[in-house]
Amino acid sequence: MTNSEFIVLHITVPDENTAASIAKDIVGQKLAACVNILGSIRSIYSWQDKIEDGKEVLMIIKTRRHLFEALSGRISGLHPYSVPEIIAMPIAEGSDKYLEWIREVTIKGSPA
Repeated sequence: MTNSEFIVLHITVPDENTAASIAKDIVGQKLAACVNILGSIRSIYSWQDKIEDGKEVLMIIKTRRHLFEALSGRISGLHPYSVPEIIAMPIAEGSDKYLEWIREVTIKGSPA
């Protein structure tokens, strides 16, 4: 199995309701196989020349590389931030059964 076919995305959102809404949408559209929602993380970042310190929720999304553009566009459309964090990393290794499951439950080929 070619593992470079698979990616994990990290997305931060302001709260768990937003995370759940986005997760249900992208899994329902078969743009992602699975979304883990990690509650209340502390984020410290620079925004508009100020240091911000606030609570967010982290989403970990498992999908396939060819779906990144469609997934990123969909998340951007649903996300309340003007500059959402959408970061993708390749999955270097994974169990064959889990990676095959990701392949089975996501859109085949390139999305339209």
